Amino acid sequence: MKTLITILFASTITLAINSYAQKPELCQGAYFTEAEGKAFLDSHVPASKAAWEARAQKIRAQIRAGMELETLPARPNSAPIIHSKRVMDGYTIENVAFESLPGIYVTGNLYRPIKKQKSYAGILCPHGHGENPHGRFREQTQKRCATLARMGAVVFVLDMAGQGDSKQTEHKFSKALKLQTINAIRGIDFLLSLPGIDPQRIAVTGESGGGTQTFLVAALDQRVKVTAPTVMVSAHFFGGCVCESGMPIHKKGDYQTNNVEIAALTAPRPMLLTSDGDDWTKNTPKVEFPFIQKIYALYGKQSLVENVHLPDEKHDYGPSKRKAMYAFMAKHLNLDIKEVSDAQGNVDEGPSKVLEQKDLAVFNAEHPRPANAVMGDEAVLKLL
Repeated sequence: MKTLITILFASTITLAINSYAQKPELCQGAYFTEAEGKAFLDSHVPASKAAWEARAQKIRAQIRAGMELETLPARPNSAPIIHSKRVMDGYTIENVAFESLPGIYVTGNLYRPIKKQKSYAGILCPHGHGENPHGRFREQTQKRCATLARMGAVVFVLDMAGQGDSKQTEHKFSKALKLQTINAIRGIDFLLSLPGIDPQRIAVTGESGGGTQTFLVAALDQRVKVTAPTVMVSAHFFGGCVCESGMPIHKKGDYQTNNVEIAALTAPRPMLLTSDGDDWTKNTPKVEFPFIQKIYALYGKQSLVENVHLPDEKHDYGPSKRKAMYAFMAKHLNLDIKEVSDAQGNVDEGPSKVLEQKDLAVFNAEHPRPANAVMGDEAVLKLL
């Protein structure tokens, strides 16, 4: 019986591998079935740390090749635009733009704690897709950035390409994945350029498409020390937008990976996986998390990866998901969660106010988009 089970298990994996081997090199949306995703992970558990690191090298190489980012473009030396500082309850907000490429502006908001410290953690907050108000203007995004700042971190939330103030391209243009990855890396550059930022306390957290940005930038940039990709890491779902899977980072000929292996490239740096019961992360406690635990165990750091699963919740960065992230960031970035907690120890987001989009806008009549801004998909593609 045991031999029969082994044969059937091996046959299942072989059928799954043969099935996805015939699929095109752009792996988008639910590219695998749930069974194929699990079979893929089961067949790629590394036997040793050396085996994993050899595999990791191949995964990183294909991400760079697929994004056409074997060499990162030179960083522009222009000064950032920072204006419209607002003093809030325990934190400040400023409107920011800086060049990631000549004529390409990353736009967003900078949240800083009012309380002075010897040094500060820096947190990059990419956001996910969503209806109006988009991205960084949504309540869930403003609340998390403001609360993290009240805890003592300097936080930068950046627009997705084509959203918010980032109107130089449409969101769904062919190399959005490459542009957003460059922008995220330049976002880390920006944080590290600010006074007092501790380079050993750089973190990234985002939900959905922002979760994809989180694990991709962590895979490519070792300056990222802590991550919390939220409602995104899935064995079978590869991201439904061109900004996540519109370039061949997962597959080349017979080579194949998925987002779980890419997220595992974060090891052994602390990572929190937050999942829910209503989307492609519904299997995380039984499929994705155990695989990533095995990778961390190769480094003797299994305790540094955690999963908070919320089976009755949906696809968002809601209050309970944020609460889990605050505790994780406080633990690994030495932030003061007591600054945002009530007498019972519960996180109080009340002082983290939600502002109107016009208050957070980077470009307006008083602060126009710079004259050198490159406009339109075709012009931006030439730069990329």
